[in-house]
Amino acid sequence: MIRQQDVYKIGRIGKPHGIKGELNFLFDDDVFDRVEADYLILEVDGILVPFFIEEYRWRSDGHVLLKLCDIDTQERARELTGCDVFFPHKLAPDNEDYVSWAQIIGFSLQDSESGKTVGIIRNVDDSTINLLFEVETPEGEEVLIPANNDLIDDIDPAKRTLRMRVPNGLLD
Repeated sequence: MIRQQDVYKIGRIGKPHGIKGELNFLFDDDVFDRVEADYLILEVDGILVPFFIEEYRWRSDGHVLLKLCDIDTQERARELTGCDVFFPHKLAPDNEDYVSWAQIIGFSLQDSESGKTVGIIRNVDDSTINLLFEVETPEGEEVLIPANNDLIDDIDPAKRTLRMRVPNGLLD
């Protein structure tokens, strides 16, 4: 069984393309292409299900046409419309020089100056001009913290931690 903590969200399935089961796949992280993945994991009715990739072709940045094995009709493809797409942490590249924003969801955020754990990164909000980490504190509160590369000191994918200098007064 695939567990939620073993994967991270990389995109969403859009509408079917054509009549042979091809899907529009809109993604935030192209990790599936960088590691030449054999499969992706889709959340179908609340269950994480692996689907093997038959082929894909680029449509634009952040968009490919995706053909999954055993999805051969428009009707079968339509059943997957709107499904979130995930990628296993264990297959992500072990490269500390590049960690995507999607990959850090679920990481522990630590303040570099105080050494304290601020909370768990639950989302990266890119709806405004400035990226924000949505962090759940140990007390269960939500805090928004600027996701600025200049503030980040260290990301450790193995330990699932991100250390950064949290701006003064933000946690008061």
